[in-house]
Amino acid sequence: MKVLLLNGSPHEKGCTYTALAEAAAALEECGVETEILWLGRDVTIGCTGCGACRKQGKCVHDDAVNLAAEKARSCDGLIAGSPVHYASASGQITCALDRLFYSAGSDLRFKPGAAVVSARRGGATAALDQLNKYFTINQMPIVSSRYWNMVHGNTPDEVRRDEEGMAVMRTLGRNMAWLLKSIEAGRAAGLELPAQEPPVRTNFIR
Repeated sequence: MKVLLLNGSPHEKGCTYTALAEAAAALEECGVETEILWLGRDVTIGCTGCGACRKQGKCVHDDAVNLAAEKARSCDGLIAGSPVHYASASGQITCALDRLFYSAGSDLRFKPGAAVVSARRGGATAALDQLNKYFTINQMPIVSSRYWNMVHGNTPDEVRRDEEGMAVMRTLGRNMAWLLKSIEAGRAAGLELPAQEPPVRTNFIR
């Protein structure tokens, strides 16, 4: 089993990474392999709605998003991490997830997902709510912790001193490992995925 963790911060080893690394360590202790993928500092272009990914299987903008999509095929769970920018997730992670879920959402469907946010002070719940919507639209079980999945601090050292936040990250890792193992046990017992209805799109203006 493997969990892919996306670092949507412009800082490779900053506060968001510190939170993700704590969750990853807990997953590893539970026997689940992890990989933290930094999306990079370069501006990630948003989805242009061209639809080419539906035809060729990947986004026409060949950057870290396509790498994440490739890794999503073999991962069993996903954790998306972001700093809080103006009470929202970073532009980097927002653009990346827009394109990842549009081009490779089927490879993530029914896989457990979780969001992690890092804030100096406020806006964390709004950013967390934004990120969780990617999972709910894609039929992914959302993994929770004992509190909202957030840490506070302006530097990695301050985040590490957020004892409650660090405990939340560890609990998140253990909870995800438990859910992954439960899904594996269900699969081994012959439990099938839920039956799917054909998609129906209803526009509000006719």
